[in-house]
Amino acid sequence: MGETIGEGDNVLLFLDSRRSYLVKVDKTKDFHTHKGLVRLGDLVGKEYGTRVKSNMEVEFVALKPNIRDYVFKASRRTQILYPKDIALIIMFGNIKPGSRVAEAGTGTGALTTALANYVKPSGRVYSYEIREEFVQAAAKNIEKAAIAEYVELKNKDITQGIEEKDLDTVVLDMATPWLVVGHAYSALKGSGSLVSFSPTIDQVVKTAEALRENNFVNVETVECLLRGIQTERGKTRPETLMTGHTGYVTFARKALR
Repeated sequence: MGETIGEGDNVLLFLDSRRSYLVKVDKTKDFHTHKGLVRLGDLVGKEYGTRVKSNMEVEFVALKPNIRDYVFKASRRTQILYPKDIALIIMFGNIKPGSRVAEAGTGTGALTTALANYVKPSGRVYSYEIREEFVQAAAKNIEKAAIAEYVELKNKDITQGIEEKDLDTVVLDMATPWLVVGHAYSALKGSGSLVSFSPTIDQVVKTAEALRENNFVNVETVECLLRGIQTERGKTRPETLMTGHTGYVTFARKALR
């Protein structure tokens, strides 16, 4: 038998590809949807992946949330990055178990959650955010994803400096990343990575110039476009709507002077 659901566990109630709900199991509560209510207490002791019906006889599947679910279902007060961009950031940033990563800005903690999931169990994410209300919102989302022990949230302005040294990676998702490039150079190990996400090409140009001026090499910028495919016998075709431009990912490596 696989892993079972317990009181207080998070469960993703999956209805279809467009509708799913991240809920915390509480024996005393019901989860209400337009398809009826699901008695959360009935999930306790059941295996993840089990099927459960609402009082309207509509079937849901109780899935164990993965990191993508926590990112997408985070309480949002800012625009979050799409998984396609997060995946590029993790790959280009060489982020892996044990990595020490500085990040700015935290926002609601979606990218922070993904980064922390990859650096555990021996790494750490130091996340800088100038707005205190965002730090508080991010803390709740990070706690929900059960990765808080791998994150240090900092209500500080990263353009004024990075306190950590010998970092493996610096990740920037902010309006003025070029103002951080010099600080990132000082904070990174030799050969360390800087990755920056920017929605506009003007931001990219300024950042790339700052990277080259500060002795970074292998400066590259990419854009990832994602198109879903409708898969149904006799009707398989690209979906009418697609996730087009979200932003540009610029990455570089620190060369010693």
